[in-house]
Parts: sequence; C-alpha cells; structure tokens
Amino acid sequence: MSNAMTLLQPGTRSGLAALAGPVMIVAILSMMILPLPPILLDLLFTFNIAMAIMVLLNSVYTIRPLEFAIFPTVLLVTTLMRLSLNVASTRIVLMQGHTGPDAAGKVIEAFGHFLVGGNYAVGLVVFVILVVINFVVITKGAGRIAEVAARFTLDAMPGKQMAIDADLNSGLIGEDEARERRAAISQEADFYGAMDGASKFVRGDAIAGILILLINIIGGLVVGVAQHDMSFSDAGRAYVLLTIGDGLVAAIPALIISTAAGIVVSRVGSDEDVGQQFFGQLIRKPKALALTAVILACIGLVPGMPHTAFLMLAILLGSASYLMRERGAAGEQLETPAAAQPEEKATETQDATWEDVQPVDTLGLEVGYRLIPLVDQAQNGELLRRIKGIRRKFATDVGFLPPAVHIRDNLELKPTAYRISLKGVEIGSGESMPGNFLAINPGRVTATLPGTATTEPAFGLPAIWIDEAMRDQAQTQGYTVVDAATVIATHLNHLIQTHAAELLGRSEVQNLLERMQKDSAKLIEDLIPKVIPVGVLQRVLQSLLEEGVHIRDMRTILESIAEHAAHTQDPQELTAQVRIALGRAIAQSVTSSGSELQVIALGTDLEKLLMQALASGSPGAPGIEPGIADAITTEAASAVARMENLGATPVLLTIPQLRAPLSRFLRRSIPHLKVVAHTEIPDNRKIRITAVLGGRT
Repeated sequence: MSNAMTLLQPGTRSGLAALAGPVMIVAILSMMILPLPPILLDLLFTFNIAMAIMVLLNSVYTIRPLEFAIFPTVLLVTTLMRLSLNVASTRIVLMQGHTGPDAAGKVIEAFGHFLVGGNYAVGLVVFVILVVINFVVITKGAGRIAEVAARFTLDAMPGKQMAIDADLNSGLIGEDEARERRAAISQEADFYGAMDGASKFVRGDAIAGILILLINIIGGLVVGVAQHDMSFSDAGRAYVLLTIGDGLVAAIPALIISTAAGIVVSRVGSDEDVGQQFFGQLIRKPKALALTAVILACIGLVPGMPHTAFLMLAILLGSASYLMRERGAAGEQLETPAAAQPEEKATETQDATWEDVQPVDTLGLEVGYRLIPLVDQAQNGELLRRIKGIRRKFATDVGFLPPAVHIRDNLELKPTAYRISLKGVEIGSGESMPGNFLAINPGRVTATLPGTATTEPAFGLPAIWIDEAMRDQAQTQGYTVVDAATVIATHLNHLIQTHAAELLGRSEVQNLLERMQKDSAKLIEDLIPKVIPVGVLQRVLQSLLEEGVHIRDMRTILESIAEHAAHTQDPQELTAQVRIALGRAIAQSVTSSGSELQVIALGTDLEKLLMQALASGSPGAPGIEPGIADAITTEAASAVARMENLGATPVLLTIPQLRAPLSRFLRRSIPHLKVVAHTEIPDNRKIRITAVLGGRT
C-alpha cells in the first residue's frame, strides 16, 4: 500500500507519468478482448489519427534523431493500437453490421461513405493503393536507410571513440563531456538498430491490414447471408463498405507514421529542422527558380496543354526568383563597406612616449580573417573554449598555470592560416579550414579519401581536409577526424607542453611559492631565500620541465632542495637530486603503474668511451667524436622506433654521470626519448632491456 501511495505522490519521478505507459499497454491489449461501444470506438479512432499527426509533426521539427529516441517504441505502440482497434471494430462490424452504416461508429461510416462516396469498389482500390504506398515505398525505404545507418554507425564507433579520447587527452574537453559524447555515440547506434527492427512492425502491420480486410469481407458476407437472411448484394453493400471504412481508418494513420519514420531516419546532420532545410536548400538558388519558370512557360505554350496551370506557376516561380535576386543584391550592398570617405588631415606628429612601447606577449595566436569566427567571443568562438580547457588541463597535469594566450587577427596571413608565437617569436604555424574536417591518418587506414592532402601541424602526420558529409565514412575507414578549431587547439597544446620550461617565469615561480606558503609556510620560510634564491629554484624547475618532468609535487621538490642545498647551489646537481626524489613519478610517466619498465641500455665499451669523453670535454658537454656521435644517434633512433612499434615509451637507462649530457645530446634529434638514471628507478620496479647501444652489455 505504501508503494502505491508513493507512486501517486505528486512531484516525484514515480508519479502518474510512471503509470501512463503500463496503463496504456494494458488498455490496448484489453481492446482485443473486451467489446467496445461505437462511441468509444469513435474516440479511439480519433485518438489514433491525432497520435499519428503528432508523431509526424514531432519528426518534422526534430533536428537530430536522438531528440526523438523513443520513436522505435512509438512505432511498436501505435502499430499495436491499430491492430487492437481493428480487432475491436471487426467484432462490432460482424455483430451489428446488418443494422446500418453507422453500426461501428461515425468515424468508420464517414471513411466508408464520405471518402470513397459509398462505393465499395472505389474503396477497395483506394485501400490497396494506400497499403502499396506504405508497404512497398515508404516502409521498405525507411527500413533500408535505418539498416545502412545502423551498420555505418557501428563501423564508425571506434573512430569516434578515438576522436573523443584524443580531445580528452589534449584537454579540449572534460571527463563529463567525454562521457556524454560516448553515451551519445552508443545511443545513436542503438537508435538506428532499433529503427531497423521497428520498421518490421510497420511492414507486418501493412500485411495484417490486407489479411484483416479479406477476412472481414468474407466473414461479413457469411454472417449477413447465413445469419441475417440478407441477399448477397445487400450483405456485400453493408459489410464490405463498413470493412473498407475500417481499413481506411487504420491505413491512413499507418501511412502517416511510416512517413514520420522515413523523415527521422533520412535526416542528414544539421542545426535546422526539415522545414528550414527544405526551404533553405531547395529554393535558395534564384537561377534554379528562373530556369524552372522558363521550362514551365514553354510547356504551357504547347498547344493542347493546360495553359492556365503551367503559366500561372511559371509566373509565380519567376516572381520568386526576381524577388530573391533583388533581396540578395540589397544584402550585398548593406554588407559592402561604404565608399571610402576622404581621410581627415593628419594631426601634427606628437613626440614619442613610453606608451608607444608595447610589451611582448608571452603566448600569442594570430589568425587569418576566415578564422576570426573561431576566436570571436561575440560569435561564441569554439576555439576560445578549447584554449581555456588547454590551460586548465596544463595547470592540472604540469603543475603551474601558463600565461594567457593573446589572440589577434593578422591580415598579412593567408585567410585560413594561423601563427603561434612565444615571447614574440614564431614557434609554430599552420592552416585550418573552417567548415571542413581534418582526417588524420594514424597509420592504419583502410582506404584513401578525396580531399585536400596536407600534414597535421602538431605531430606531422599525413592528413586530408574533407567535407562534413564524409566525416562518418572517414571514421569508419580508420581516420581520426577533428574539426578546424581542434586542429589549432591541438597544435597550441603541443607547443605549450613542448615549451613549458620557457613559460615558467619568475612571476609563475612566485605564484607557486605563495600557494605553497598556505600549506608549508615553515618550509618556504626556511628555504627561500635563506638557503637558495628564487632564481636557482626557477632554474631547477625549468630543467625538470625541459625533460618532461612535471612539477606538481612541489613539496617533494622543495624538501629535496632543502636537504642538498647546504652542499651545493649548482642547479644541475640540485636537479639530479630532485629527480631521484621524484623517481616513482618519473617511472610512472614512462610506463603503466605496476608493469615492468622496458629500456634501452648502453654497452659497457660505449659507456666507458662516453665517460672518457665527459672527463676530457667541458663540464656538461662531453667531447664525442662526430663519427661516434652519428653512430649513437642512428642506433638510438632505430631502437626507439622498435620500442614505439611495440607500444612502449622509449627510455634510455644510463649511469647518473651520463644522464644529463646524454639527454642534452639526444634531445635535438630524438626529442621524445626519455633519458633516465639508474638511481631514479624505484627498487621495486622490474626492468627489461630491449636494446643495447654500442654492442655487448
């Protein structure tokens, strides 16, 4: 009892709305069993027609199929309701058909007399035509579209998931948005799969309608002649006409529902509903309207043709073409800048002031004029939101907030070009095509795509600019597809990560210390600047960032510096000690937690040779002979390629004395190779050597 009262309480999710579905299904099934009076049949037939119209209008105003995700269930319920009404009306037609044309209610009478003029032969023809249109044309086509869409959607799911993972890893989207996008992809596949199955309901409904019609005609003739002593012609006129009316009452809503299904599954992605797309794309070309008007006028002038109809429509289309052309010309005049006004005389040149000195932006992004909508706040530029996400994720992962990105347009650039600068110096550039998508080849695509071949600017992968219509096809074939804003955002994120050390200025270090002051005031007070100055700390942090070591764990970094600062003030030596303290984090960054660490090692002879070169060269720069240096670089590059093919992060393991000089030496040619010292690997981490540079170990 308490559960029932809970269901009926207003304001709860389990209220009357929760009971509507079960009650409706039970009521529909009850119509097959319980006899219904004619007045109730009229109401139910009217409700069936209203439901069909409502579904059709909802499908027309739906922008994306998932907005009407309940549609496959609606198809099942409406089909079941029509069949139940057919059973209920068949019962009353056979029992009361001899009493008159309104025996089964006014709705069936109206459809049997008004729509077909009381002629059951015409009614039969109309009914058969409606069933053929529904079964052969609309339902079959909608089912085929749903079947193909379901297959392509399932094939494209891996590529879409990869694109979501790429956006998430680069900080372009958050975890919540990624979860929502994954759910939307899954729902889309489920929707088209359900639509493929639901179309079988409608097809079966059409077949059932024909069978029910034949059974009702035969049964009516038998009942009229055998039970009510009617003549064959009178029985045919009474029962066949009622059967035709009953069939039409069910066939017309079925046709409307099938049309709605076709509209939903045949939609192509857009931000407009069907009506807006229809009028916006079909009649937006004045030339097409004008040519159509000319053709209709020529046909209308042919002798024997209905001149009035053709010429009137030709005049109407011609007028519409003229008005659209005039409106377009007026719009261009409004958009065209006014004629240049005579320039005012320049005022007397003033003396230079300090206001003329403009500070250099730490991070700058310049865009061509076609990319301005991506960064225009008034137009809700997508790139602005992406840049905010990049800075937020960088601060979370690396450990400090990068400077703001100053964005400006540059008319000297190509319309689709952009340029990224660091402290006024260009560090990256590329092109992005608004409205198109970049299909990136990660190395395992199954086919080539038509489009403009290019190179992905961040990582140098081969790519193709494609139209939006080919997006799903590209994902199905293994491409990673991103939009124009994502191309720029990914490039910017990559450059910020690469130049993290240069972005860490004195003000950023001071902000880090102020944040640490809240939790570790005593540590900061004893260390800075009593033991080491801020400049030395900044250089240590920059050295860590240059080799991809994050500085989130500032407590460990400061405690390690405090422990060794009494013995040395050299930033390189302090960095080496800090790396040992951060050993677990460094090991985890190059391999998954708990798994063995796959590394490249140095051979014994090469290690001795490098130690001799280090002793003979200048501090921090071993004097390696050019031939040996080339051999090391070539051999290391080959070993790195093998490790990457195995899916492992390339790591070179060496002794502490050689770690820093080898890292600086190999960083230019193999920037993604991590050089780690033995002392930086935790004792509990297993190590497996996959390659040895310089011969035997």
